[in-house]
Amino acid sequence: MAEIAGDDAPAAPPHVASTSGSQPASNPASTGSSKPPSRTTKPGVKRLVLTASVLLSFLLGLPFLLKSTEIHRSPLPSDAITALAHRLHSNPPSFPCGLHAVFLRSGSGPPDASLATRLERAISDQLQLIPAASTAGNVSVSVTVESAGGCSSSSGVGSRWQCGVVTTADLVLGDEVFDELLHSALGSGSGDGSRVYTVVIVEIDDAEGMRVVIGKHRHAWLAGKIDEAKSVSVIGKVFVKYFMNGGIEGEAGVGKGEFMPVGSDGNVVLSFSLLNADPSDWVYDWEFEKIGERMLNPVVEALRPIAEINIESQVLYHTPKSSYSYSDDKLGGNVLSMGDIPFFVNSNEWHLDTSISATGRSKVLQFVVYIPSAKECPLYLQLPGGRLSKTNAFISPMWGGVLIWNPPDCSLGSKKTHGTRKKMASQELMETLEIFIGQLRQLFGLKPSYLSHDMDLPTKFVVSERGFTEWELDLLYRHHARSNLLSCLTTLESLSSLVHSLPRMIVMDEIGRQVELSLEAASLAQRNATLGISDSSAVSATRARALAEDAFFHPSVMSISYASIEHYFAIYMPFFAPVSLHVLMAAIKELKRYKAERAKYSAFLASGATAS
Repeated sequence: MAEIAGDDAPAAPPHVASTSGSQPASNPASTGSSKPPSRTTKPGVKRLVLTASVLLSFLLGLPFLLKSTEIHRSPLPSDAITALAHRLHSNPPSFPCGLHAVFLRSGSGPPDASLATRLERAISDQLQLIPAASTAGNVSVSVTVESAGGCSSSSGVGSRWQCGVVTTADLVLGDEVFDELLHSALGSGSGDGSRVYTVVIVEIDDAEGMRVVIGKHRHAWLAGKIDEAKSVSVIGKVFVKYFMNGGIEGEAGVGKGEFMPVGSDGNVVLSFSLLNADPSDWVYDWEFEKIGERMLNPVVEALRPIAEINIESQVLYHTPKSSYSYSDDKLGGNVLSMGDIPFFVNSNEWHLDTSISATGRSKVLQFVVYIPSAKECPLYLQLPGGRLSKTNAFISPMWGGVLIWNPPDCSLGSKKTHGTRKKMASQELMETLEIFIGQLRQLFGLKPSYLSHDMDLPTKFVVSERGFTEWELDLLYRHHARSNLLSCLTTLESLSSLVHSLPRMIVMDEIGRQVELSLEAASLAQRNATLGISDSSAVSATRARALAEDAFFHPSVMSISYASIEHYFAIYMPFFAPVSLHVLMAAIKELKRYKAERAKYSAFLASGATAS
């Protein structure tokens, strides 16, 4: 029973003696040998080939898998971005310009040849004492002294001044006419090159004191009794305070901070709205298309180097204000204090954002004419000192401006006219638009107007029909060129840092091309800045910033959530790891089996060769 139930192999049969001369049969069981049984046939490779083909198919499919999941990354010119940053930080954009002083003497004798050189040195020393604007580069000073006996100039003359064209007698023609005479004597100045600003000293022997006039081009003049030291001081102040800083002390305000009402793509939409607070009282319309666009087109052309401006207009009804006003019998109307201005705009009822021209990252500036209802008419804006505002208007930085317009038939306690449709008079519309142009100047960081006592001397400013004088435009061009270059650099550095921090981020060829074009435009803006060509530099800087913003906000950048390489493996491992592991284990096992069978067959061949 134990033998039947046991796992041991049965005992070998008794040994049978072989006949003489014969070899005993090999029986491993009888000899107790542990060698594997020999193989008398050559092992086949069919199983090995099948297993290897399955493994090979997986290996051949791996490159296709990697290709199908490959992330396209267009190379970004990181070195060029770094070089641009180094140039802008080490040498910020500055615009060289020239200052030419012209002394029109009343004497008949020839001018002293050394006088021009001495005055040039004195003006240069005066400019060293006055802090200049950050965008001002090297200033080349030149002087011309002209009298009835001749004309003498210093060696560094860079002006187109034509001697003998303008005389002291031309002052009687008026400031506007004299301004144009100076413009013709100095040339149009439309050619490319650094800007030259001219200050003319007109000597009048019988005049009392001196007066200063700032023209609408790139020149100013002083008229009166000439005191050499006083003239040199006034020339330096006029050049630095107005031509370089726009009449603003220091550098604050112009083209900085909140005073940058231009979209990142260089587009601005000026939206003009006429708001009828209560149409049941009266309804007003305007002829904006005929009058407004004619007045604003020169402004649009003047600002074209720094912004592409579109103009829109609309008339809205049922637009009450959201702030409160109180009645004042002394003033004969309702008063709105400055503390209530932040709550004046009723965003719930004023549906102003209906622009069809504002696309992408364009900036919309709202200019609103508010017509109060009969119960709150007339409505006045009271300044902090208790005085009433002359314009009855206010601005909101980066938003626009509001003007409260009281109709002609508006009075305290006026009666309703039951929705009578009227039209704003052309003269009143023109005055309204002049106020809006002044608000636009403020939004760009300039003064709405200049006071006659801004300097120690009586000062007059010739107004330009474009709303901006040439020297004011130069100032805006310089500041916007510098600001846009720095903004372009910040955007490009952010994009480069983002791409390097996300190895799985898609970078399309279009993004790389936009970055290259942005760098080219930035380099061109820098080159024009070193030459003093402010308008061309502003155009290139605006384009550089717009291209950098387009690259950073490209749809392909924002459409995919980028994951790390670990997340990438976590997605595909559950699909391919189990199958691949089994195929690999099967191939290894089959290879081992084939080697073992091949070893057995080799041993059989070796034993056969020994026996023979």
